[in-house]
Amino acid sequence: MAHLDRRLFLRSAGLAAAEVFGGKLHLLAAGAPGQGKSFGPNDQIQIALIGAGGQGQGDTHWAVQVPGVKLVAVADCYDGRLQHCKETWGQDIFTTRDYREILSRKDVDAVIIATPDHWHKQAAIDAMNAGKDVYCEKPMIHLYSDGHAMIDCAQKTGRIIQIGSQRVSSVVYAKAKELLAAGAIGKLNMVNACWDRSTAMGAWSYTVPLDANPETCDWPRFLGTAPKIPYNAERFFQWRKWKDYGTGVAGDLFVHLFSGTHFITGSHGPTRGMATGGLRYWKDGRDVDDVMLALFDYPEGFNLNLRVNLISGGQENEAFLFTGEEGTMEISKGALTVTRSPRPKDPGYTVGTFTNAMQKSLLDAHTAKFPIEHPSGEPSASTEKYTTPNGYSDSYDHFHNFFDSVRSRKPVVEDAVFGLRAAGAALLSTESIERGSVVHWDPEKMILAKT
Repeated sequence: MAHLDRRLFLRSAGLAAAEVFGGKLHLLAAGAPGQGKSFGPNDQIQIALIGAGGQGQGDTHWAVQVPGVKLVAVADCYDGRLQHCKETWGQDIFTTRDYREILSRKDVDAVIIATPDHWHKQAAIDAMNAGKDVYCEKPMIHLYSDGHAMIDCAQKTGRIIQIGSQRVSSVVYAKAKELLAAGAIGKLNMVNACWDRSTAMGAWSYTVPLDANPETCDWPRFLGTAPKIPYNAERFFQWRKWKDYGTGVAGDLFVHLFSGTHFITGSHGPTRGMATGGLRYWKDGRDVDDVMLALFDYPEGFNLNLRVNLISGGQENEAFLFTGEEGTMEISKGALTVTRSPRPKDPGYTVGTFTNAMQKSLLDAHTAKFPIEHPSGEPSASTEKYTTPNGYSDSYDHFHNFFDSVRSRKPVVEDAVFGLRAAGAALLSTESIERGSVVHWDPEKMILAKT
């Protein structure tokens, strides 16, 4: 609780600190504080975790810090993770390999689904049909056919479902959305976004535990609908490296960049995209690329240029650059930098190669049409930076928003429609590489479109 108290203190200090910085540097106040709230045992939201790998346990760490939330059950296909969840959150936690046992429990109100991608659809649909609200990790889908089934189930059951691209709840992204809508950089014409990684862990070569074997790992349950092959520890613990269970860099990282772009711009998605890439370095048996670049056209009149590189020579970097007619907005390392550079009304001239008489005539006409507005020169660009207090977490805010919706039944910030529009657009990248051509997408109907 000491960690939580410190973070909440920093949240409450946000506005005061912003005044200290003043000028061109602004400290953003946290978006979803939990102070002053208490819930009795009968008011708690009781949750279960389905898929207790690194992402699942990380999600749970933030979820249980939201006031009035308690973890009561965990499902995973590896016994060691079930044991570790008991070590972390209490021996009274119910654990099982079969998530259906969790869904039958009346003491579970909502579930976090952090399974491999190929289990997202079935686990989410089973949970909603069992009356549970759902927080489903990104990407929402493994296959295009998954998405509409999940949307239809949410609408039919009336259950809350939030997709786990936490940047959608970030105060930095909210500020970027506000500034773009207010015209801070003029009309948007291009978005460049990247996510670079430089380590084996960043390239999904996760550690395999010493006791991994067919007895401690429920291999048949892990496989689910995937092709039936003999037990393979690397595929079990490093599943992102294979298309049978994951969606490669498109579903793991591109989807965050699409989610951020769509949230900030308000767009429903691109109309077409093309991509290229390759497996350049991590030739360890995986069948997904470690470098991918893609370009997308948006109906609002801007282009999105994406890059993911799992073999970067530098540090990990996640960044956006929004370029408009009058400036730029850059999101990097948890901060937003806005540079305003209004375009001069005077287009300038190039007359030096003409006759002196022609030069004079052209300059006189130019001066008459574009009188000097700033005798001392055009105003220089201005820059403002918005940052968050130390300890800020958009993961906490994302779960706070989810649980607020569970209590109020109001719409979440990232529902299944938003999730499909982001994941569906991201998977255009692998679709384009496999086809070797431009791929068309209908962002309203959320389907692959005919050319």
